[in-house]
Amino acid sequence: MDFGIAFYNTFHIKKANIDDWLNTIKKMIDEMSKEKEFICAHLHRDINNPTHFTLYERWNEESMEAFIQNQLHKKPYRDTFENQLPKWTMTPRTFSQLEPIEKWEK
Repeated sequence: MDFGIAFYNTFHIKKANIDDWLNTIKKMIDEMSKEKEFICAHLHRDINNPTHFTLYERWNEESMEAFIQNQLHKKPYRDTFENQLPKWTMTPRTFSQLEPIEKWEK
């Protein structure tokens, strides 16, 4: 099964920075969505912890190496987000690359 690649990111955002972080990550995702290889992104907030967010991303890239080369280099919208991220977070972001097993869609 080929789903491209998928990532799961978690963020713990300082309460005072949530609005700025949300505005910036939404702008970044809007820009990401214009990329040819972009499939989808889902941004969620934990209902029991309003400072905990998750971002699920899917990309039509053949490998992590291809993703890094094509998506992480020379993208000003990513640089803006990454440069500001440390001031917004309580802890470093966690990141996982996911292995596709199965999918169900309606």
